[in-house]
Formats: sequence, C-alpha cells, structure tokens
Amino acid sequence: MHIKCWGSRGSIPVSGPDYLKYGGDTTCIEIRTASNDLIIVDAGTGIRRLGNQLVEDNCNVYHLLITHSHWDHLIGCPFFKPLYLSESNIQIYRCPFPGKFIEEIVNKMMGPPHFPVRYSDLKAKITYIEACPSEFQIGSVTVIPISLSHPNGGCGYKFIEDGKSFVFLTDNELGYTHYNGLQASDYAILCENADLVFHDAEYTPEEYAASIEWGHSAYTDTLEMALAAGAKRLGLFHLNRERTDADMDRIVDHCRQIIEQRNATMECFAVAMDMTFEV
Repeated sequence: MHIKCWGSRGSIPVSGPDYLKYGGDTTCIEIRTASNDLIIVDAGTGIRRLGNQLVEDNCNVYHLLITHSHWDHLIGCPFFKPLYLSESNIQIYRCPFPGKFIEEIVNKMMGPPHFPVRYSDLKAKITYIEACPSEFQIGSVTVIPISLSHPNGGCGYKFIEDGKSFVFLTDNELGYTHYNGLQASDYAILCENADLVFHDAEYTPEEYAASIEWGHSAYTDTLEMALAAGAKRLGLFHLNRERTDADMDRIVDHCRQIIEQRNATMECFAVAMDMTFEV
C-alpha cells in the first residue's frame, strides 16, 4: 500500500505561519493498492487538493470510506472536483452506518441553504456499496471496520494487504468508552504488530482532563496503546486546531523520550499534510 495524507488537522482547518510544517487541512487519506485501486478515507478539506491531483492524473475510479459525519470529515466533499465530471466513477461504502445515512448526509450538505449546487446536479456516477460492519475487500486489500469510541459513533479501519497492515483510528477516545466503542485494550489487540497506525492525539493530558467524553484522546494514552500493541510506527493524528508546529514538535519529542525509556523500537511522529508512507 502507498499511503498519502492530504490533511490531518482536527475540528476546523487552520492556516498561517505557525502551521506550515504539519499543515492545516482536515482529514483526508489516500491509499493506492497493489491491485491499482484508489481508496479515499474521509472528505475533510484535504480532499480538495487530492481531487485536483486526481483530475490532473486522469484517475477516474475511486472508493470512498467515511469514518463519521462530523463536519471536519465531510466539509471538503462539495469541493472534490471529480464530483462534477461525468467520467468519474465514485463508489461510496455504507460505513459507518447502514441504510441511506451517507446519501442523506451528502444530500443535506449540498442542498440549500448550505450550498448552491444540489446533489442532483452532480455529473459523476455515484454508487453506494453495502459494507460495514463485516470486513470486505477492495481489490487486493482487506478492510476491517473498527467501531470508534466517539460521540454519535463512527468507524475506523484496518487495511491489510500482502500480510502488512495499516490501522486508521481518528476521533477515537481511549480514556472513555462511548456507546458502541471499545476499551483501550481492545484497540491494542486490533493494532497488534501493525506496520503503521494513525491514531487520534488531540489533547495533552492536562487538556484531556477538561475534555473527557468529547471523543478524542490524550497523546500519552495513544502512545501507551500503540506500545501495548507492539505497533511498528505510530502517527499522531487529528492535530488540535490550536497546536502550532513548535507545539507538535515538543509532543513528538516527549513521545520519543518515553519510547526510549521503555527500550522500545516503535517509530513515532506527527502526521503532516503531504506525508507519504509505504506499507
């Protein structure tokens, strides 16, 4: 799998000189598979730049997965250029909720008074595919849905190809179990020996004490879960909207100090816009 991050910021996009290293776009992940399929996870503001690149590359078939329906994970959808091209074939999976939930959410986003272009005006061929809660295949990749511990629910994903695994768990609260969420120990089992894990790391421990039940994790809890899982690489994700580049560097340094003290070998970093990975 070739993985690229088009946005890792949480809650709302940000800009300015303090956010150049890690970027300001909200969640969007691109996965290219060995079977030459293109998987997109979430439609935050990062999907705008991804769409522009896909049009330039003449790539017309896409598989779209959504983790949940909070605004920062969908707000870029109306600005995804392939939606307006008749040659585009967009397959949207019915995750995290069954039925026509995803259709209804997208329809509402692109209808008055929220947006001037109606869903019915889109030119792309859009197909909705039954998927969750069971695992399913997209070409050479096995996709395992994972229930998130988050208000209103949601779905993370484990991607497995050729014996390698990538686990994506944004908007997941390890310190509190929401309805349909799992315990931190369960997430550690699901991430066991993963080659790459992206996990929510919204808060410092001090911030988390005042934000329990909001659906996000302290970076120290995220680190402990990944260490317990024996993950090879941990990417801190859903970067706080107020977290500057210098702030994130300090958090990463602290995580690396803890890893060294434990005599562990896990690589830890904060996921930045435009970072790429091979798994």
